[in-house]
Amino acid sequence: MIAEHGNEMTQNMLAIERLQELPLSERRDGLEELVVTEFKTTLMMTDDEDLPFDMSYFELGFTSLRITEIKERLETQLGRRISTNVLFNSPTMERLISYLVDEVLADLFGSLTT
Repeated sequence: MIAEHGNEMTQNMLAIERLQELPLSERRDGLEELVVTEFKTTLMMTDDEDLPFDMSYFELGFTSLRITEIKERLETQLGRRISTNVLFNSPTMERLISYLVDEVLADLFGSLTT
């Protein structure tokens, strides 16, 4: 788990390093946890509340500004650029996670990409 306090750069490096250290078979779950945490934090949801992966961000109550903020936090944590177009043209967490696995983090997922 990433500490709540401390050096932001260290925390950010830990997120990508944590994914790299996971066995290949567990990396997608680790990435999903990271993405879900960002969305739930933004919506002020508790850990036990469900967040539908297949529902549009906008149907969930997100604004373009909030989505952009999440994008920037994920970019910082992953150390990679995320396409704004992909984020808004495929506005579900399911599609975002698939995009991250297949394109943004393809080097981490190797044989998992299809």
